[in-house]
Amino acid sequence: MPDSLSITSATVDPALLDLPWRLPLEDWANDTIAQLPKGISRHLVRFANLSGYVAAVKETTAGLAQSEYEMLGTLQRLDIPCVEPVAVVTGRTAATGEALMPCLVTRHLKFSLPYRQVFSRTLRPDTATRLVDALAVLLVRLHMVGFFWGDVSLSNTLFRRDAGAFAAYLVDAETGELHESGLSSGQREHDLEIATVNIAGELMDLEAGGRASDDLDPVAISRGIADAYHSLWTELTESETFDADERWRITERVGRLNDLGFDIGELTIVTGDEGSTVRIQPKVVDAGHHQRRLLRLTGLDAGENQARRLLNDLDGYAVTHARPGADEEAIAQEWLTRVFEPVVRSIPVELRGKLEPAEVFHQLLDHRWFISQDQKRNVPLAEAVQSYISTVLRHRRDEATVIAVPTEAIALADPPDPPGSDGDWRATV
Repeated sequence: MPDSLSITSATVDPALLDLPWRLPLEDWANDTIAQLPKGISRHLVRFANLSGYVAAVKETTAGLAQSEYEMLGTLQRLDIPCVEPVAVVTGRTAATGEALMPCLVTRHLKFSLPYRQVFSRTLRPDTATRLVDALAVLLVRLHMVGFFWGDVSLSNTLFRRDAGAFAAYLVDAETGELHESGLSSGQREHDLEIATVNIAGELMDLEAGGRASDDLDPVAISRGIADAYHSLWTELTESETFDADERWRITERVGRLNDLGFDIGELTIVTGDEGSTVRIQPKVVDAGHHQRRLLRLTGLDAGENQARRLLNDLDGYAVTHARPGADEEAIAQEWLTRVFEPVVRSIPVELRGKLEPAEVFHQLLDHRWFISQDQKRNVPLAEAVQSYISTVLRHRRDEATVIAVPTEAIALADPPDPPGSDGDWRATV
């Protein structure tokens, strides 16, 4: 280990010292590398096993590594979905004395996949649309905290399954800029233009490689990010004026924002000069409404759509098991110990890397609904669990430690939505 090696990190993982920093990343041996799927990147990236987790190691310049490390840390403190920065490694020197490129180390996001690994051999239009919608939501959240990305693309994003939709996470902040005063409409539109061009190119590349269905239109789908973005941005930020006797519309507006997964931190209500009209304006809007409620009631940390689905089941349980004097928290803990946790424990150990527990529970609810419809009877949960394990889960590939193999699409057909399973967020705007 060269004496000049420097590792900058809030908490240094001792396992970092065991990595072969005296070798260029391209020469790292297979016993060092974790074989995880990588997205397209302008930099060389390797995955390495550290202390109980996998880290992504990217060769770059010292300045870019340090600035991206700091930016990712700032975005995490702002509660933006992104990868976690681990360390900046500089002063790397080969055995020959040759200087090697510095590295940025980030924690690999468990159960996440690059967009090229989300779908099966052929990308369907509905899957592509879900990916673009997820990226639009991420871009709105970034813009609301004043972050200009500058290189919006599917390749710079990781995706996790979120109850039939996807959740998007920023993985490359190298070109990003944080503006404390917020972004102008021109800056936001510039990011959208970059996104449209990049997404179209990425989908055309899949099309040229024979990995897209014949009815996929890369240009139309790429333009969809602007429509999705503008719909959500308008719902979150625009003011609304109505007659003073229509005050129920305040509750309705808050409800729509909650349905989209956002909470209002501050609401400005301005009464007109004559007292006949009211104008409302959301001021501070925080994402994760259902996530926070689920976490508060049960301690479970899930994606927003997963949380919505689990809460639907919890609320249904509360209705059927209502008892005088029982509060919401007590019922939630009862549901957790009698319903959710037994389902999770019933998953065989060798299958627990297939999907994260919240996604398993969501898919189980769908599976139970479909077989109940097919068999025209109410299928008990225990029976549905065994059916789901044997006919669905066992045949999926492992998303926690997935090797670079194709994954199955979200669905093989387009069945009707089961009760409690919401479509993508745009349906509620």
